[in-house]
Amino acid sequence: MKYRKYLFGIIYGMMLAAFTLYVVMDTFVITRVYSQVEEVSTTALKSSGEGISSGEGTSDEEISDGTTSSSSADSGEDAVISDMSYRDENISIVIKEYEEYDTTIYVADIQVTDPEYLKTALAENAYGKNVTDKTSQIAEDNGAILAVNGDYYGTQEYGYVLRNGVLYRNTPAKGREDLVIYDDGSFEIIKEEDVTAEELLEKGAVQILSFGPALVTEGSISVTSEEEVGKAMASNPRTAIGIIDDDHYVFVVSDGRTDESEGLSLYELAEFMESLGVETAYNLDGGGSSTMYFNGEIINNPTSGGNRIKERSVSDIVYIGY
Repeated sequence: MKYRKYLFGIIYGMMLAAFTLYVVMDTFVITRVYSQVEEVSTTALKSSGEGISSGEGTSDEEISDGTTSSSSADSGEDAVISDMSYRDENISIVIKEYEEYDTTIYVADIQVTDPEYLKTALAENAYGKNVTDKTSQIAEDNGAILAVNGDYYGTQEYGYVLRNGVLYRNTPAKGREDLVIYDDGSFEIIKEEDVTAEELLEKGAVQILSFGPALVTEGSISVTSEEEVGKAMASNPRTAIGIIDDDHYVFVVSDGRTDESEGLSLYELAEFMESLGVETAYNLDGGGSSTMYFNGEIINNPTSGGNRIKERSVSDIVYIGY
């Protein structure tokens, strides 16, 4: 009898612990697939002049595995490949390694004949919560020649998610700067509170990357030396994307958190991107996510769980491929 008065408290405590565990599992572990990817060919879009509705989309060229077919002339079959370069009649990639700010930085200089070769992909070809895979695996699944990690949309409840012309999330995040990539290959920096995802789609947007901030706009640095992402350390592994000219892009990944590479602050990253001659540059997810994949190999040294050299699983990539 004397323990009965404590019984309610014990039961309540157990229920509260179970609920807390469920919330943590639901936030970080339990996978929920909301939509399966059905890729849309940007070439088909440009030729038809039609927009894409939000949710799902398909093209006449779609085949059973969800990828788009390409003719032998556009497949890169005659490519010339080395450890740090790739060239065929449509795509040229040259990767260089720099030592700046006590950090190793990898730069992929990319030139394409058509912006359709600049693409994105989702882990497991699915949009959802806690749907992740390694950058290298997503790249291999999608036949990427070159890839870097994307914006890791899955860690955010808000923020636009537009991938290859399909709008998956249109809920704006207050104060978020996005990179919009249009069907002509041009870049634009926008704030989500200033324009809807549907309006961007109507203007020809095919990708919206929602992480940020913008590093360079109109050829000038657009971050301050004090600016950082959330509570990120001042020096970190970093990933960025930039445009130099029409159909001329750069993917940049830096190492960090090791004895060999200190890592970059956002301002140092912006300075470096400016030195490459970019018109627009944008910061993608960094830290343990920062990974560059090329021709079946990881080029940099991703750090996960402190300073361990290991790939982190992410929700999406930006890549070059057919």
